[in-house]
Amino acid sequence: MNTQIKDLLKPEILNSVSGMELIARIIVEGFMSGSNKSQAIGTGQEFSQYRSYEPGDDLRQLDWKMYARSERYYIKQAEIETNITVKFMIDASHSMSYSEDDLSKLQYAKVLTAALAYLARKQSDTFGLFTVNEMKIHVVEPRFEQQQFIRFLNELIQVSAEGNWNTKGNELERLFNHHGKEMIIFITDLYDDDNDLLQFISRLKTRRNEVIVFHIMGEHEMKLDFAGSFTFQDLETKTIRKVDTGQQRERYVKRVDNWIKRSRVWMLEKQISYRLILLSDPFEKSLRDFLSVRKLMIR
Repeated sequence: MNTQIKDLLKPEILNSVSGMELIARIIVEGFMSGSNKSQAIGTGQEFSQYRSYEPGDDLRQLDWKMYARSERYYIKQAEIETNITVKFMIDASHSMSYSEDDLSKLQYAKVLTAALAYLARKQSDTFGLFTVNEMKIHVVEPRFEQQQFIRFLNELIQVSAEGNWNTKGNELERLFNHHGKEMIIFITDLYDDDNDLLQFISRLKTRRNEVIVFHIMGEHEMKLDFAGSFTFQDLETKTIRKVDTGQQRERYVKRVDNWIKRSRVWMLEKQISYRLILLSDPFEKSLRDFLSVRKLMIR
């Protein structure tokens, strides 16, 4: 991970809107510079015609020369509109509070979400936020407005990892309301009971949208590379188990690898993009995945 970014991942910065906005901007602008700049996609590919301005239109698309000539506001329309709706969904259950090197899964998810939303805004996409656990579903409805990003960040920094994954109640149904061309980005550690998360992910996918699942894991969590005997507690079920890591490591690692492989294959069969992310991974890798899928959607 970039040293500059790593130095910014402190609670006093992560828990403020201005701090989160700063981190997102540094990640995205660093990614978009140099060789990555060509991956940027504008709001249209070829100019087609003008139309009258309507409330809610992107002010950046106003043609000021036309205004100077006619004193009326006009929007330049492209032959191929490239903006989409991006829905960010975060698993905010207690297992996401697991941390390595002072960075939790939920904190990583928040930074990644903020950076991807910043990038979506640069691409003139409509975007919204949904965070889920059994305590509450936080929602920022998808919009394209001047204040949407600040509203988005303000809700994002307040989310905490609590309880289990929520699969009950009518409130969850609002997450399956799909309209138009959508990309859904779901960030989770895939820990749950009875495969509830996989059922949820399956319902997100439709023939018209694209779904990317970012699966967050810790490197030590995957390898069980602790020396000696430890007592582990499940963050959600509170189950306690004593483990001799030397004796259990090989079997544990094999089970984790098989679980990841099964999850990847299951999602690919359902045409869902699966990306495994380690807590030590650079955020730029995920930004690249976002743009590559976005390009496929607008062709």
